[in-house]
Amino acid sequence: MVINPTLLEKTCKEMIETILLCLGENAYKGTIYLVGRMPELQTVRITSGIRKDGMGDIHWGLQETSDYEYPGRSWEQYKDRPSRVLEAMGWCVERQKSWTADNPQTDARSVRKQLCGEIEDFHHMEPVLVKKSKLFGETLQRQNYPLDWQGNAIWEDCEHVVAAVIKIHFLPYTIKRGDISTKIIKRLSRTLGTEMFSLHINELSVAAQRQLTLERMYACNTVAHELRNIFVELGFVFSAINAEISYLREQWEHQIEGALPHIEGKKTVLSRLDQLLTQQAQQFNGEQYLVDLCTKLSAEQLDFASLSLLPQNQKTWLDNKIRPKWHRLLTQSDTSNQLKQEVEGLLENLERNIWIGLDENLTSKMHHLPEDLKIQWSKIAYTDFNLESINELNDVLKLLDHPALNIPHKHQTRKVLLSLKVLAEIIPKIEERINRIIFTLKNGPNSSSSNKLHSSYAYSSRSGQSESGQSDYATLLSHEQCY
Repeated sequence: MVINPTLLEKTCKEMIETILLCLGENAYKGTIYLVGRMPELQTVRITSGIRKDGMGDIHWGLQETSDYEYPGRSWEQYKDRPSRVLEAMGWCVERQKSWTADNPQTDARSVRKQLCGEIEDFHHMEPVLVKKSKLFGETLQRQNYPLDWQGNAIWEDCEHVVAAVIKIHFLPYTIKRGDISTKIIKRLSRTLGTEMFSLHINELSVAAQRQLTLERMYACNTVAHELRNIFVELGFVFSAINAEISYLREQWEHQIEGALPHIEGKKTVLSRLDQLLTQQAQQFNGEQYLVDLCTKLSAEQLDFASLSLLPQNQKTWLDNKIRPKWHRLLTQSDTSNQLKQEVEGLLENLERNIWIGLDENLTSKMHHLPEDLKIQWSKIAYTDFNLESINELNDVLKLLDHPALNIPHKHQTRKVLLSLKVLAEIIPKIEERINRIIFTLKNGPNSSSSNKLHSSYAYSSRSGQSESGQSDYATLLSHEQCY
């Protein structure tokens, strides 16, 4: 039986106290032994109590040692067999019958103490029985029963198993086999059996609840993990939106360069840098390191020219990828001061060119566009869209409906953004529903729906996908202790 040790000891103490109280002054000491599971039947003394002053208080715990102190004795150690001294414990457990020592000096099952020169107390031992059908349920037919010394299974044809053994000590010559005291103990042993079975069921219930909680947490963590992956994949919505916005930004800067031809555009500057790079590469005969550096720098300048990033991202690209390589190239090769000065000038011009779309002095000179279109276009072109700014997509659609906006693929861009807007708007609804599912899975179906959902499961799309390619969705559903 599976019983909480603290509750078991408390129950056994109450039973001993009850028995001693019912039996009066003749009974002065009681002990209860727990009989473990089959087939080992490891028997351990749970508690002992002695009453020294008639009907006075009970003192718990005995000074004398016992063979049945933890870890106790197994069935193989105390069962009846030839050439072994018989024990009352073996009789009670195997036969499920009580044993009364009303004459300890001639007691056939007190020989071990007699051989040691000790006199056993007058006592009565009563097995505590529990029905097998209740204890084992559907597993009754699969039980592994203990064997007697002849190899025969005990209890196989019995209705009960022995869950414990009660031992009550009496004053000399105050107990007889079958007297009222033994009947009282037998009756009370049934109560103890019922109580032990109740504790066993309660412990199984607690264990089942604990297992259910663990399984729920595992399922919750699994769902949260899968949802994180789903939401990360849904991040493509904002990546796609910002890709369309980058097209509007590219067209906006193209309008500036068209209206102000004296301004060298980014592509013009990068084209000149690439020409200088090609000229330099032709001079690096046999210097493979410098040739490889030129090749890599040329590829990064080509990528930089083809991407329409936000100004701050362009600045990062320029400072981390292009400037350092030009610096190594110019310092580690035989380069004229004139070339160095030209490259430095082009790089400075390129950095200034990054911000032309936000320069109000330049945009004020674009007289071919209406004022409201310029204000709206310049604002939208440099917006990084995420879930918090999803409502601003309405402004984008209005911009695309402006009659003075004349850009290629205008209608196709509007259709794409309209579809992406619909998809982006359902993400919070999916988030809310999934949060409710996870909350219910974590806290059970009876949890109050008025409780706030754990924001740790929320879709952290407040910081969308940056245009540098670095995903900000790594924090999605990061809390897994629903675990």
